[in-house]
Amino acid sequence: MKNRKREICTSGSVRAEDGQPPHLLGRRQFLHLAAGAAALPAVSRIAWAQSYPTRPVRLLIGFAPGGTQDVVGRLLGQWLTERLGQQVIIENRPGAASNIAAEAAIRSPPDGYTLFMIGPNNAINASVYDKLRFDIVRDSAPVAGILRVPNVMEVNPAVPVTSVPEFIAYAKANPGKINFASGGVGTSVHVSGELFKMMTGVNIQHVTYRGAGPALTDLLAGQVHLMFDNLPSSVEHIRAGKLRALAVTTTARSDALPDIPTVDQFVPGYEASAFFGIIAPRNTPPEVIGRLNMEINAILADPKAKARLADMGGTMLPGPPANFGRLLASETEKWAKVVKFAGIKAE
Repeated sequence: MKNRKREICTSGSVRAEDGQPPHLLGRRQFLHLAAGAAALPAVSRIAWAQSYPTRPVRLLIGFAPGGTQDVVGRLLGQWLTERLGQQVIIENRPGAASNIAAEAAIRSPPDGYTLFMIGPNNAINASVYDKLRFDIVRDSAPVAGILRVPNVMEVNPAVPVTSVPEFIAYAKANPGKINFASGGVGTSVHVSGELFKMMTGVNIQHVTYRGAGPALTDLLAGQVHLMFDNLPSSVEHIRAGKLRALAVTTTARSDALPDIPTVDQFVPGYEASAFFGIIAPRNTPPEVIGRLNMEINAILADPKAKARLADMGGTMLPGPPANFGRLLASETEKWAKVVKFAGIKAE
């Protein structure tokens, strides 16, 4: 009887073979069932993500209509609507340098139906605002990069300089007498100027306006000397000779102004471009983020979309979510140093 086979009891339990623990087969069955049960949530998540989206998607933008960030967001929304088969609704929520919209997006359910158009201001805000109720890097899930846009270091033509070295020499010969304009404290236009001051040692005064539009108007009128404006806003004025471009702030020349050098050629290591991308709330399912990233990268590879964005003087930022996450983290760290140097505080 030592080698008798196992028998099925009338109760449905299994008798173990001699020499084996009597609970062994039951345990094996349990483990198989448990493994199958554990796989069910993953399978259901994948199936859910494959059907995403089943209703409209909101894209929050932290500024009023008309600016570079809004224009890029609306273009992306239009293209995503065509690819996703669901409408992408643009929702402008201006205020607090876009912090209101950023927090609303971050606090939304992490289901892929609320996204946020992020820009350089959000990386800067992390150190300008002392009492933010969120951490833009920690509390968000990067989805995709879209565009990198240079700022342009430009002067009113009445300023007697034609190059970055000439401007540095002119500013050092007139300490505290040269001013530069921006559309607000902590904007990318502002901190671009502060980075220039930090790296060159020039003493130039910041003049803040309620928006980049009024600042540009006064630069054109000669009320201020210098501005580090977003290239799309100024490029036509430069081409018309109403402003003089000294350099672009990226480390490579811009196709929109191919004859204009970079600041980096004269101030090694200088870089101060604006970037735009999409984030979602933290814990958004990776399958949903993967779908959005795939569609955005497909848009950036489309010749018509590339041409439209290139007209704005931008460079595409395709790649996986992790790449954009690293960019956001590095920009946040970089501008924290500039904010500390300049003593910038939110107004």
